[in-house]
Amino acid sequence: MNTFIEKCCSECWHSPETPCDLFVRCSTEGALCHHHKECEDKIKSLNRRLTYQEHEVPVIFIGMGTCGLASGAQKVEEAIKAELEKLNITAQIEATGCIGFCAKEVIVDIKLPGLDRISYCEITPKLVPKLIQKTLIDKEIFREKLLGSHGKGTSEIPSLNDIPFFRSQHKIVLEHCGVINPASIDTYIVYGGFKALDKVLRLMKPEEVIKEVLASGLRGRGGGGFPTGKKWELAFKQKSDKKYLICNADEGDPGAFMDRSVLESDPFRIVEGMIVAAYAMGATFGYIYCRAEYPLAISRLQNTIEQCRRYGLLGDNILNSSFSFDIKIKKGAGAFVCGEETALIGSIEGRRGMPKPRPPYPTDAGLYGKPTVINNVETFANVTAIINMGSEKFSSIGTATSKGTKVFALSGNIKNTGLVEVPMGITLEDVVFDIGGGIPNNKQFKAVQIGGPSGGCLPESVITTPVDYESLKQVGAMMGSGGFVVMDEDTCMVDVAKYFLTFIQQESCGKCVPCREGTKRMLEIIERIPTSYKNTKIKTDQLQRFKGIVHLQRLADVIRDTSLCGLGQSAPNPVLSGLRYFKDEYEEHLFERKCHSGVCKELLTFTIDNSVCTGCGVCIRKCSSDAIVGEKGQAHYIVDDKCIRCGMCVDSCRFEAINVN
Repeated sequence: MNTFIEKCCSECWHSPETPCDLFVRCSTEGALCHHHKECEDKIKSLNRRLTYQEHEVPVIFIGMGTCGLASGAQKVEEAIKAELEKLNITAQIEATGCIGFCAKEVIVDIKLPGLDRISYCEITPKLVPKLIQKTLIDKEIFREKLLGSHGKGTSEIPSLNDIPFFRSQHKIVLEHCGVINPASIDTYIVYGGFKALDKVLRLMKPEEVIKEVLASGLRGRGGGGFPTGKKWELAFKQKSDKKYLICNADEGDPGAFMDRSVLESDPFRIVEGMIVAAYAMGATFGYIYCRAEYPLAISRLQNTIEQCRRYGLLGDNILNSSFSFDIKIKKGAGAFVCGEETALIGSIEGRRGMPKPRPPYPTDAGLYGKPTVINNVETFANVTAIINMGSEKFSSIGTATSKGTKVFALSGNIKNTGLVEVPMGITLEDVVFDIGGGIPNNKQFKAVQIGGPSGGCLPESVITTPVDYESLKQVGAMMGSGGFVVMDEDTCMVDVAKYFLTFIQQESCGKCVPCREGTKRMLEIIERIPTSYKNTKIKTDQLQRFKGIVHLQRLADVIRDTSLCGLGQSAPNPVLSGLRYFKDEYEEHLFERKCHSGVCKELLTFTIDNSVCTGCGVCIRKCSSDAIVGEKGQAHYIVDDKCIRCGMCVDSCRFEAINVN
């Protein structure tokens, strides 16, 4: 017996055509409708093999999520296979998803029979011979790249849960990411998969499921924070011949990759959460709306749906419950606005993705005019945990108004980039410095941008703010979907505002005037701030800079108050948070015409220190605008009117004689 869909004997009859309500429990507890010891032994043996408690050859796990593949996991896998063949060693290779520690990819785990699974990090093809020699032949630890043990650990080998990156995390959504093979439904089942579905279909009415989710306090993790159970309840109460369920996997925030990673690493969890939600609200068909830019996630979702159908967990009469549900993947074209519910629905229906005024809300008239519930990937990933652990235990995690955990994608100027899951209520400081490891290269922390392009940049003065929906709003940011971009002292906040406004302006669907025209005007005002106007012939251009700033706050308020959808209403946030916390930096750009971060090139002045310059002439040869003059062996100087601030002279000077102010 190699899979659970194989019948243990002639008395077993589960198949998609003849579903058995005992299938999920039989897979882990043994044959429950008959009690043949031979069948029980077969099932227990398969359980032990799938959990790697029982294996005769070494098992090598390779992190093959997008982050791992980008770091060279494919070449590492090829190198491992070649080395095993060369040494005539038999081993089992398993591809896993991302465990979250993206900064340490490629991560390879080795598990020898009877021993704990040990993780090694930053493995390259060149290191593979050493890794194989040390771990499989010498039976020792490859200390050079040791990360930790998946077991309890020892004095010599720390447990993964004890190293700083994982120590403060509380994994619910990411529980299986990087641990199990995301392509195997049998592995998911043996690790507790589909137990929530089994419990719901056998023991709970739809109203009871909704009540349990309401009691858990789960709020939508896509950014809005609307109570998930309430949304299900509204759709459940609607009378309709057909209802729809949609998983919003259109993750478009710069710096966000939470949903992609979960879909790649634990896709069965999302599908199970969707089936439970569909049962609760009465939906018979669901869509997963995932952007086509995520080919690996889509590929694993397709495999997941296919296997669920083969095991009778999707389709008609699921587990003999008379409940039927199926899922289709809809690929999005990557428009940021399609993260908004009504725009997403329009895209699925074949129309251009543009928000619609509400009401009616999707729970009243959504996809094809039918009651529809839309939740994002992380929300569905929490559902199975709530059903399995109970609402009381789930709601004991977090704060009074924000329950459970939140997944963040750490990126930017931070040592430990990757995916982290933290309990609600943890402070921003803990995430940046304890889990993230702080700022690299001994730089100072400057800000964290949280909530995507519509979020806000928070400075060090509010870094002790707890991570929950209300606290983040109070300091001018928002939870968002989970982007967490850290910035150091070299970051120019005017430049950051320009970047996010450019993104928002380009991604505006253009339907409503405040968003379409307002963000464009805001971007123009921000773009004028670091512009030199030194060589302009129109003298009023400089005055436009000051005039725009005077109206910036008022324009932001109008956009926020009058835009059609949430994306437009939150579009001014990067500028508003900048004016609130980094007003001095804006004024420095405006009045002193300086950018102390050295980012806004038009405001920079390049000078040569005559006491240091040796007159070697390298900078003269590198300068493309002939702005540097001087005799060989004599100190050079820069003609400011000709200088284009490209910085080539600074990069080429071996004597650090060029100053930038």
